Amino acid sequence: MGRISGLVPSRFLTLMAHLVVVITLFWSRDSNVLACLPLRFTPEQYKKRDIELVTALSVTLGLFAVELAGFLSGVSMFNSTQSLISIGAHCSASVALSFFIFERWECTTYWYIFAFCSALPAVTEVALFVAVFGLRKKPF
Repeated sequence: MGRISGLVPSRFLTLMAHLVVVITLFWSRDSNVLACLPLRFTPEQYKKRDIELVTALSVTLGLFAVELAGFLSGVSMFNSTQSLISIGAHCSASVALSFFIFERWECTTYWYIFAFCSALPAVTEVALFVAVFGLRKKPF
């Protein structure tokens, strides 16, 4: 039981770390948007890339809501498989997005981080939610 009880706070902390890095990226996205553009660019090109990055970050925040809802409702809080997937993904995302901010990686790199570190745990969270509540038989 000691391992499971250690997973719950670890999962929460990695979720919060990833959330803080995403919020920080919202504030400092200008340098990453500039990294996506050629040396000479138009305001339309800048706006297009900025909207792309804001959209990706907004979808990430939506997936955080899904994961936190499943976690805080108790559906997946004590599921060790989901906790390990979430801890691994969000810890990796925190490190990768820190490099993304400090090294000024291109915007397109964010989509790879998004797919493996935000979408994957959210999809497994939804699948677990459906497995828990979707299989219950409704009374007549």
